[in-house]
Amino acid sequence: MAAWCLALSVLVSPAAALEETLDPNLEPLRPFLGKTFRGEFADSTPEKPVVDVVRYERAMNGKAVRSLHSINDGEYGGETLIYWDSERKTLAFFYLTTAGFRTEGTIIATERKFSSLETVKGNAGGVTEVRGTATLHEDGTMTVVADYKRGDTWQKARETLYKPSPSAVVKFR
Repeated sequence: MAAWCLALSVLVSPAAALEETLDPNLEPLRPFLGKTFRGEFADSTPEKPVVDVVRYERAMNGKAVRSLHSINDGEYGGETLIYWDSERKTLAFFYLTTAGFRTEGTIIATERKFSSLETVKGNAGGVTEVRGTATLHEDGTMTVVADYKRGDTWQKARETLYKPSPSAVVKFR
């Protein structure tokens, strides 16, 4: 029995180690990986809730970080792939939405915090750019602050506190 357990651990350990690898340029995002958060927007009410669920995970054999999110169980949602752009020497990302538009942008990441600037492609109600910051706090909560640009004017979009919610599920309809 001991020999079988040792053989199994030899087979499983390299696979587990491989699953944990991450492109060194993505390492500042590691504290977000494997976590699911639930946040209620400031304008959320019991009659009209606005609840966002977001999950971060390792993707593409550690060459990317994936973020999935959905608002109100799939009324709106999106998927982001963050990767190292070797030509531009920066973290870059694509964000695809269920509303039919997408964004492309760059990220500046430090441990437990990242800031993004993105350009909107397609019809997003007149929004042409978005900038935001996500901060993972020591207590396990996360704050997301976002602003958007319409025309020549930047407007505060939202500031949301997210709480860890391992049982929450990102849903798409």
